[in-house]
Amino acid sequence: MSVWGKIIGGVGGFLVLGPLGALVGAAAGHAVDKEGWPSWLGGGTSDRPGLRERIGKATADARQQVFAVGVIVLGAKMAKADGHVSRDEVAAFKRIFQIPPGDMKAVGAIFDQAKQSADGYEIYARQIARLFSDSPQVLEELLASLYQIARADGGALHPAETAFLNDVARIFGLPPEAINRLHARYERASGDEADPYAVLGVTPNANDEEVRAAWKRLSREHHPDVLMSKGMPEEFIAQANEKMAAINHAYDRVRERRGLK
Repeated sequence: MSVWGKIIGGVGGFLVLGPLGALVGAAAGHAVDKEGWPSWLGGGTSDRPGLRERIGKATADARQQVFAVGVIVLGAKMAKADGHVSRDEVAAFKRIFQIPPGDMKAVGAIFDQAKQSADGYEIYARQIARLFSDSPQVLEELLASLYQIARADGGALHPAETAFLNDVARIFGLPPEAINRLHARYERASGDEADPYAVLGVTPNANDEEVRAAWKRLSREHHPDVLMSKGMPEEFIAQANEKMAAINHAYDRVRERRGLK
């Protein structure tokens, strides 16, 4: 079963609990009690014993569901950031994440509820950041998904979208070099090539060994198999392969400029 099919059952209460209920339900197996949301989730009055630990030790399957729900909710709220959710953004979402027709209705229901307002995205971003605190490369891939939705219309990013993406990156705790890599890939004029040094997270002054070490580290950390083992759903494999291709292309371009074999 695809991750989209799994979240239909895993977050079945989202129409009542809202997207936050979907997120927590996927991570903790609906471990939130009837007394309300725990305070560390941003609301409610109680913290059910063991809930924090259960979320922290969520299975790979649950982490994949949270990743998918996070993309839906944050993607919808980012699309709304400029005040209007365009058809291009919705079409891009469907195309990028290859949602099967049979799962479209359930995924669309979460998207539609989340897009009602761009407000409140911070709480979702914080919960995703906590769950994937041990896997910053997965958070980087999720942010890359949001960039793709933002650039769906082919034009420059709206200032509100840029602010949204930068704030999510801050909440995710991504390092400057990770943000620079995303900027190099997505925030450039059409037809321009990404700065290979920025993609590799190094400066042009880095020596050859530093460049090679950065390439090897990124290739290891962002390998699709590694990302999936840390919670990225298989449905996002095309994006992971694109990232690997960008890393390898950047290294090849630096080698060409430096005359390295």
